[in-house]
Amino acid sequence: MRCFTLALASVMTLAAAPHDALKAQESGRIQLDTFTLGNGLKVVLAPDHSTQVVAVNVWYNVGSRNEQVGRTGFAHLFEHMMFQGSGNVPKGAHMSMIEQAGGQMNGSTQDDRTNYWEVLPSNRYNMGLWLEADRMRSLAINQTNFENQRETVKEERRLRIDNQPYTGAFLKGVTAPFDPKTCFPYGHELIGSMTDLNATKTEDVKAFFDLYYTPNNANLTVVGDFDPAEAKQLIQQYFGDIPRAKEPPPVTCDTKFNAGERRETVIDQKATLPALLRIYLVPEYKSQDHAALELLATILGGGESSRMNRAIAREAKAALATQVGLDVTGPHRGPSTFAALAIANQGVSTDSLDKLISKEIAKVAADGVTDAELTKAKNSRRAGEIFGKQQALNVAESIQSANMYLGNPAAVNTDLDRYMKVTKDDIKRVAQQYLRPDNSTVILIKPPEGPRP
Repeated sequence: MRCFTLALASVMTLAAAPHDALKAQESGRIQLDTFTLGNGLKVVLAPDHSTQVVAVNVWYNVGSRNEQVGRTGFAHLFEHMMFQGSGNVPKGAHMSMIEQAGGQMNGSTQDDRTNYWEVLPSNRYNMGLWLEADRMRSLAINQTNFENQRETVKEERRLRIDNQPYTGAFLKGVTAPFDPKTCFPYGHELIGSMTDLNATKTEDVKAFFDLYYTPNNANLTVVGDFDPAEAKQLIQQYFGDIPRAKEPPPVTCDTKFNAGERRETVIDQKATLPALLRIYLVPEYKSQDHAALELLATILGGGESSRMNRAIAREAKAALATQVGLDVTGPHRGPSTFAALAIANQGVSTDSLDKLISKEIAKVAADGVTDAELTKAKNSRRAGEIFGKQQALNVAESIQSANMYLGNPAAVNTDLDRYMKVTKDDIKRVAQQYLRPDNSTVILIKPPEGPRP
């Protein structure tokens, strides 16, 4: 599970690239060829012969937000189950076949989607298409595979969450702004409940697969060194006869902004220093305000030169580290979160950290940001997009993201415009509108008192 954890991840601010060089690279638009198979599978082809590799990338329109009360953890479970074999592929052979062909593969789960991908030499990309089609058609879902992967998920939780300081409190904290009664899709943890998985039967897992891992609920993107006519023929051959399934139920989330500040104290048995997590509700990814908030997150907490790191960690010496993140468990097609985290230095209380974080946010709401800060944040966003286009997989992921969150794969060529149009007034306005105390949830993370066992 590739889940962005503020407490552990290091955020690097990209140096501002020369404007002329960036402008020259921006002119390269991604050429797209889109079509839909008779069974509903949406396909995007993006030929690029600059390197002799091809990325095969499948996004399923399913994530933790599609889970039901008492049936959580299924989306993440399938990130593992999808490599357990299918009708024509023995258990474990998917990985070995890709590796023997000189390729790479993986998958990941977020709140709104699950992805699976292969990057292969251009003369072997057909293998990636065939493997994806085979498991879409005939994944091996049986008691043995299910129980084995359920235990794998448990072990992953123990290693990555339960036995790591701050991580468990953080992941639970980012769901806190969502009332699970009115917004269960975002009101439960992405990794799911181990209690729910323990109570699950194989037929429950099979029903989840049959509903969501279907051609009419998937998007296939192929990027790299291939012939489009050949790719279309292969895709029709491999995927065309997979049956369409019924449409999944819609996802609903009723969340109120500015509903009043909530505060909660969490004792983290693995922590040695206090920490403070302040979370704000913000609009969905496609909102223009979201673009302004993303740039503000960079200005406030994106790296060593960010405002909070300078003021709180380096000058006040109150924090070991500070970070700010937007969409910390992936972009949403619904309300999302803006989170600020600080891990205290020895002798500093969580209340002191909270005041320092609130002060830095209040400064932006009152005085805005400087021209230099906004330019640097824009250059960071622009450089990341340009550098990302150098790899077929990153291009495929960007196309998929544009399709899912902006409603059109062609938006991959225009999304950057949203960020470049953001003004200092926009930054000030979104800080005032969303980063306000009555729109926040505050998690005070404290280590256990007394000697440790």
